Amino acid sequence: MDEDRGQSGWLVSILQARERERARISRILHDEVGQILSAAGLQLDLLRMECTQMAGVSERILEAQKLLEQAVVQVRDLSCVLNPSIVERSGLQFALERLVGRCRRGFPGTVRLEFDPSAQVPVEAAQAFYRIAEQALDNAVRHARCSTVDVLFQQREDGIGLEVRDDGSGFVVEQVRCETGGLGLRLINHHATEAGLELSLASAPERGTIVKALYRRAKRPGSSSPRNTGYGCSPAASG
Repeated sequence: MDEDRGQSGWLVSILQARERERARISRILHDEVGQILSAAGLQLDLLRMECTQMAGVSERILEAQKLLEQAVVQVRDLSCVLNPSIVERSGLQFALERLVGRCRRGFPGTVRLEFDPSAQVPVEAAQAFYRIAEQALDNAVRHARCSTVDVLFQQREDGIGLEVRDDGSGFVVEQVRCETGGLGLRLINHHATEAGLELSLASAPERGTIVKALYRRAKRPGSSSPRNTGYGCSPAASG
């Protein structure tokens, strides 16, 4: 019990530190880097107007402006994704679209998002869904050696569910549950537990990984609150 409390406190400390750092970087990107890039773009625009009579110079300045505009868009997107309040401010669909878009830019494979806009959940659950998707995507893209990742958010008979699946290398679930490592999976489990989501994980070597989180609309009379023991893992991957 003391060990569980210690691990929980450790995870909370990590999450709080990470959220503070994300907020700080988000502010820097938006308030400082973004403004500097925008100002540089305006200066290039003035320079281009002064160089209309110089053959080739105006065209090269225009190309530089286009590259700068792309940089501004990417900085703003990253600032938005890093902002801890992105779900509360803009909604889960917008947040997941931005997250998937950012993953696509740095990932040579395919990342697909299927989102049912009729699936509505409370803000706390939506924030947990987003953090789970973020961590599962990061695990897949960085560690799974996969070519395809699917993110699904949809209505189900028993509630509203998030599913992140990849076709990567997979792993032995029971082995990961017994290891002291696996920070990404521990954070996923923490987010699910804090929001009362039911979490399941299925994986096997060379069969990919499936992370599922479920928000139940209403508990049946006499049912207990959902619990996530360990990583909330199933022992083997589904087919």
